[in-house]
Amino acid sequence: MVKTEVLIIGCGIAGATAALQLALDPGRQITVITRASDLHESNSRYAQGGIVSRNSDDSAELLTADILAAGAGASSPIAARILAEEGPPLLEEILVRMAGIPFDRDADGQLIWGQEAAHSRRRILHVGDGTGQAIISGLIAALRRCPNVTIVPDATAVDLITFPHHSRDPLAVYRPITCHGAYVFNRREVTVHRYLSAATMLATGGLGRIYRNTTNPPGARGDGLAMAQRAGARIINAEYVQFHPTALAAPGAEGFLISEAVRGEGGVLLSPDGRAFMADYSPEWKDLAPRDVVARAIHHEMETHGYSHVLLDIASRMPAHAIPARFPNIYATCLQAGIDITREPIPVVPAAHYSCGGVWVDERGRSTIENLYALGEVSCTGVHGANRLASTSLLEGLVWGQRAAQHIENSLNCAALSRLPSPADVPPWDSSGLVAEPDPALIQGDMQTIQNVMWHYVGLVRSADRLSRAVRELRHLWNEIETFYHTSKLSDGLIGLRNAVEVALTVALAARHNRQSRGCHYRQDAASGKGNGLI
Repeated sequence: MVKTEVLIIGCGIAGATAALQLALDPGRQITVITRASDLHESNSRYAQGGIVSRNSDDSAELLTADILAAGAGASSPIAARILAEEGPPLLEEILVRMAGIPFDRDADGQLIWGQEAAHSRRRILHVGDGTGQAIISGLIAALRRCPNVTIVPDATAVDLITFPHHSRDPLAVYRPITCHGAYVFNRREVTVHRYLSAATMLATGGLGRIYRNTTNPPGARGDGLAMAQRAGARIINAEYVQFHPTALAAPGAEGFLISEAVRGEGGVLLSPDGRAFMADYSPEWKDLAPRDVVARAIHHEMETHGYSHVLLDIASRMPAHAIPARFPNIYATCLQAGIDITREPIPVVPAAHYSCGGVWVDERGRSTIENLYALGEVSCTGVHGANRLASTSLLEGLVWGQRAAQHIENSLNCAALSRLPSPADVPPWDSSGLVAEPDPALIQGDMQTIQNVMWHYVGLVRSADRLSRAVRELRHLWNEIETFYHTSKLSDGLIGLRNAVEVALTVALAARHNRQSRGCHYRQDAASGKGNGLI
């Protein structure tokens, strides 16, 4: 059993930022756990395009307006304003000064500002096309220098410890739901430990792996969202799953993200026969339309004409020597797949990319469960509404990571640990009677079923019939997986499978309930023409 003041589950930009801010108090005890062996592995690591800030010709008002426009009427104006006002100064303070992130600069030492879709100004800071990797490397290096931060790899959170659910006191049922930490599966020891904490932060990332085609890494199974839901937290906007328009469509490299910045630098989408088509769907923005519009346009072209993919042409729009310099990772990955992007267009398809909904939190990252905070993609701050504006997710993780840490710091006192439940109050994990090893064939087969159901029935284009079919199939699968889970020994794969079906069903139910098309939730049978449908 481990006792700590603050338990942070996940170490992407949101979790790492929170840990760094809390660590400024040398007396504070912080524990960060991650299911990965590599501390750098997270959704944040794979962010290519960059992170939004503000240039000299920009303002908080303009950035707020762009966020609200992309959110299709469902973004919180308060949250958007917080991001636009507080984000750029925090970026300078935490990422540049504390973590030393070397954002790209020109020969005169001035920052290079990138353009991305639906932004009215050039306001994207980047490190080539590996911004997420650079940010995470800097943040983890900074965390390693903090003696009061303990980072535990190969540690998969199984469930939150909450009272009254896990309390031995029958009178606890009359008190509000309160989080006291988590049960954590040690992947190396194959054991479950109790981590008791005064405050718990979910920073587990997204859920893209519940879809067949996704840009997300293997750990994006919706773990945090599933745990929060089982504990009774409020979940909102789950239907708003953003599909990135351009994932590489090449054997062996499926799901590799082709950054929005490629279109920001002039890249144009073409049909396989060379026809530019985005003006037909968004005459004003064309190839720089919001992601939901571009993704549905590509889907419509593929479905209508039977294309297996469309093409993204940057070769004829940018000098050949400049392409590898601006997009080194994209250039190298495509070259390995046999595509020279300085000479030929890139085959692309849409893929599940980002969950705009999640665990409801307030302006300080607090959920509806006492002592439980949620940060980053697992949360729903209201910033993204029905469709996320490009390159705002990293900044949201930074801002709410700092805000939640500040709230915890102000709330905790020296008696925090003494208020924790004693080990006798929290039952240890009970795995008695479990002798069956978790069958990897069943785990893989069930996961593929989830992914196919979600892709075909709860994907870019939805309808009542498709969603009802998805709900029926997922409910049946949920029952099968729960039986599998309760009769087998634990493994990371089994934990992820249980979480994936829970989250898939949550998304499908939310999508079926919302009969109006808006942003990245598009219903063929929409009850109203309101919202941003466009196609």
